[in-house]
Order: sequence, then structure tokens, then C-alpha cells
Amino acid sequence: MTQTATDPGPFPPDSIEAFLRFCAGEWMSLRSRFALEDPAAASADVEAAAGDEWHSSERGELMVTYLEPEAGGEPGGLSVGPKGEPPRRLHFTADGGFRAGDQRGSWQLWPDGSLELTLTAGERELRERIWFTKPNLRLRSTLESAADGSPSRASFCSEIRRVSRPAAAAA
Repeated sequence: MTQTATDPGPFPPDSIEAFLRFCAGEWMSLRSRFALEDPAAASADVEAAAGDEWHSSERGELMVTYLEPEAGGEPGGLSVGPKGEPPRRLHFTADGGFRAGDQRGSWQLWPDGSLELTLTAGERELRERIWFTKPNLRLRSTLESAADGSPSRASFCSEIRRVSRPAAAAA
């Protein structure tokens, strides 16, 4: 069966390869970001800490392309980036790992159908969870924490797949 942006395949996806293929498309995104660090520790500027600088929201368009596996038995990958900008490539391995450039992380497809990605860099850990509530609606949450487990930044995205209407049948 050939999958398209209007027919990404069976829902919900039940394997890492199916999940990655399901992500392909053009997505309209609304992201809310939150700074969770202790304002007193993060900034000496008390006035700034008391303002609205701890959160922001932005709209955007995200382009996601499925990348065929580099080797047999592998699930493939994703090319992801804001529309009009160079994408970031993520290559997944069947053993639960992935790489994005020179960074390496791990993935887990949970029984609830969500995909969790984990990257550790120095004393920071970044966890991102992606899940679909409907075939053309997905949600993403990210949480960055310090080595002691304290959260520093978080974001939440709701993304709607851009689909085009079928061409009208010729009369």
C-alpha cells in the first residue's frame, strides 16, 4: 500500500517504522515554551523574573520527510525542519538508538502508541514525546532537565497535518 500525506497508513501506527512513516507530511504547529529554572538562580534581574519572559508561544510550519532505511532491518529515519530552512536528519536503529548529526540518543515506542526520544549532552537530558490523537493531529512535549533531575525548559506543541482536498472529478 502506498502512503501519502492524505493517507499515511493504518492508525494508530504500531511499529517504529510505521510511526516514522506516519510522521511524514507538512504540519502547522503551535508551540508553547516554558522556562522552568528557578528565576532567582537563572537571573539576578528580579524585574525580568517577575515578567512574562518565562513563557512564549509561536506558530510555524514543519516539514517532515520519511527517510528510507540505510541498512536492511533498520526502521528508517526522518528529515525534520521548519518550512524553508535546512532540515535535521534523524536516523533510527532497530536496537532503540538514533543519531542526529554527531549526537546519539535512544528511542522507545510505548504501548500507548507514543514515541519517546532521549538525548543526553553533558549534564543535561532532553526528552521528547510524540503521539497522535487522530491521523492528522499529533502532539509533542519536550522536557530538558539538569543532572540532578530538576527541569529547566519545557515545550508543548500541537500540530495539524496540512492536507489538500482531492481534485474534483471531471464531469
